[in-house]
Amino acid sequence: MISWFMKKRMHQIELFMKYPHDVQEEWFRKLIAAGKQTEWGKLHGYDSINNYNQFTERVEISEYEDLNPYIERLRKGEQYLLWNSEIKWFAKSSGTTSDKSKFIPVSQEALDECHFKGGKDLLSIYCNLNEDTKIFSGQFLGMGGTHISDNPDIGTYVGDVSAIIMENLPSWIELMRTPELSIALMNEWEKKIEKIAEVTIKQNVTNITGVPSWTLVLLKRILEITGRNNISEVWPNLELFVHGGVSFLPYRQQFDQILGNNVHYLETYNASEGFFGIQDQFDKDDMLLILDYGIFYEFIPLSETGQSLKNAIPLNEVLIGVNYAMVITTNSGLWRYQIGDTITFTSTCPYRIKITGRTRNFINAFGEELIVDNAVKAINIACEKTKSIINEFTAAPIYFTDNTSGAHEWLIEFENEPDNITYFTEVLDNALKALNSDYEAKRYQNMVLGLPIVRVLSKGTFYHWLKDNNRLGGQYKVPRLSNNRKIVEEILVIEQHRK
Repeated sequence: MISWFMKKRMHQIELFMKYPHDVQEEWFRKLIAAGKQTEWGKLHGYDSINNYNQFTERVEISEYEDLNPYIERLRKGEQYLLWNSEIKWFAKSSGTTSDKSKFIPVSQEALDECHFKGGKDLLSIYCNLNEDTKIFSGQFLGMGGTHISDNPDIGTYVGDVSAIIMENLPSWIELMRTPELSIALMNEWEKKIEKIAEVTIKQNVTNITGVPSWTLVLLKRILEITGRNNISEVWPNLELFVHGGVSFLPYRQQFDQILGNNVHYLETYNASEGFFGIQDQFDKDDMLLILDYGIFYEFIPLSETGQSLKNAIPLNEVLIGVNYAMVITTNSGLWRYQIGDTITFTSTCPYRIKITGRTRNFINAFGEELIVDNAVKAINIACEKTKSIINEFTAAPIYFTDNTSGAHEWLIEFENEPDNITYFTEVLDNALKALNSDYEAKRYQNMVLGLPIVRVLSKGTFYHWLKDNNRLGGQYKVPRLSNNRKIVEEILVIEQHRK
């Protein structure tokens, strides 16, 4: 019965797939109408904005620093500054691009029309793909974050977006989810992993949702506790793993080994700022851009990011294969907000996307313009050819000296180490050349860039770096690429101390 109900939503999904521009135009008008009642809207003349061109003329593209003065006032209890309803929740960002924490306002409309709707649509899509599903016969395991009271006097809270969602879930969903909230929202991550493992091994888990890296930590601990060789021996009815937050490609082989062959994988694009995409095909790894969640989309070609604030384009002007920085206007009061993610379109009928990285998560020390998507694909090729498996990796530039060219230094923690690290390095280098012409040009005769330097780290090094930086938890990820050596140097110090 639940599966039948979920499938009814597929008709609405098919409508925005068929009429994407009409749906976006409708949400644009709804958002502007809501914004008229806010301090921001009055400042920018929303009462006389009648079309997209007027909107772009009056409202510049913003980053967190631009909205932060309003957000700080919201946290102190003022209301109707950015949005026309009360804001009590603030999603704390993971801080992968900045040491400074960001607090993204989350309205009740965003919870109802975006985050909750995204979860229901994920299940609708899955039921449509797998008509024989028994997913509702058991429990859903969610790897949540934490939240705390921000200002007890006025009743505001901050926390990971996953914790905010769990705290506000309808009671009927709580009956289907595990573990109970007192465990799922525990602050101490290591104790949380242990408790989740102890509780859930006795339950009938049919679906897991989480960031791949942290889900692996849990699954490995469950196998240690139970003495089993495969998770199917613990949860025989497990049929779906929903992942997001980082590229799944480097982790896929480990999940195949641990989960077996009977589990489906689906990716979601769910961030603190909103729920943007859902993988709607088993045989493709791109995601359907969801267009009716109270979000209006714009895109800036990546080469223009940071150069001009007037080059954003609406959805109907995007092209397949171009790298874009994503700009959103949301039902939480983020107006023309550049979230820092980069995507590329794989299809425009319907609109499907792939995440390619971050606008600040790249290496361009020598004009090589290496992005996360290049790095992940190259690492995967090197692992396949050397029959190795990685746990984590990060990379940064090594700068010129008087006697040497520059290079990229790769810190890699292997689950299964390659027999020959020199061969692994050569494959990685050749894959990067094939994927990125700028990198290939800079590698010519080692004149600008030398061969990559690959350093194999002992298992657990990245975990200790995350712990030392208070980044344990499902919302935190290891930055894949950095244009400076700060993170690499910190990790090398930890590795040295552990030896």
